[in-house]
Amino acid sequence: QLQLVESGGGLVQPGGSLRLACAASGFTLDYYAIGWFRQAPGKEREGVSCISSSTGTTNYADSVKGRFTISRDNAKNTVYLQMNSLKPEDTAVYYCAAGRFATMALYEYDYWGQGTQVTVSS
Repeated sequence: QLQLVESGGGLVQPGGSLRLACAASGFTLDYYAIGWFRQAPGKEREGVSCISSSTGTTNYADSVKGRFTISRDNAKNTVYLQMNSLKPEDTAVYYCAAGRFATMALYEYDYWGQGTQVTVSS
């Protein structure tokens, strides 16, 4: 069974950090591009960051550039999203997804995790 599982979410104060993990089971992440997406209450799901399968090329939404870093550890079959200098507007459910192309377009991704809640509040 192909599955993606996110972890690492939680409650953090503004300016704090969290590291999200996206672990795969049933398939190897090496061959997939991975995207991180988020959805805040009442808003559409949006792309946050993505990383390609071959070259490790990364891309970020303007709203998180300079604060978030995506990386992959193929040996652990896991992709990470390091989030620093968190803001209240980063509050959302964060999802990882696997697909053929590293893009911020949701429809390009075939496999999705169940999401992890990130809340930034004092």
